[in-house]
Amino acid sequence: MKTLATTLVLSSLLFGTPVLADSGHDHGHSHAQAPVNQATAEKNADEVIALLVEREKIDKSWATIKANSVEKKALKDSPEWVVIYNNVKITDLDKQKLYVFLTIGGEYIAVNYTGN
Repeated sequence: MKTLATTLVLSSLLFGTPVLADSGHDHGHSHAQAPVNQATAEKNADEVIALLVEREKIDKSWATIKANSVEKKALKDSPEWVVIYNNVKITDLDKQKLYVFLTIGGEYIAVNYTGN
C-alpha cells in the first residue's frame, strides 16, 4: 500500500497535475477500494506533505508539522479522508491551514489551502 500511495503521489507531481489547487478538486472515485484506518490515512498524508516539501512546492516548515485532525467526510459519490495541518510559522493567514484529500482507500486525491 505504501508503494502504491507513493507511486500515485509521485505520478501526480511529475505529470503536471496541479498540486495546490486554489479552488476545488474532483472528488469522483471510479473504483471501490478497501478502506484504510485513520492512522494509515494520516501516515499517507504525512508522506504527501514530505514529498511536497522535498519538491519545494510548500515551505520546508511543513515538514515538522503533525496533523491537526483526520476526518472521514461523506461526499456526493463516496467518503474520503481529509487530513488537516495547521502551521503557525506561515505568515500568510490564508495558507496556515493545509488540507490533504485521500480516497477512503488512502490514495492521494489533492492538496489545497481551502478545504474544498
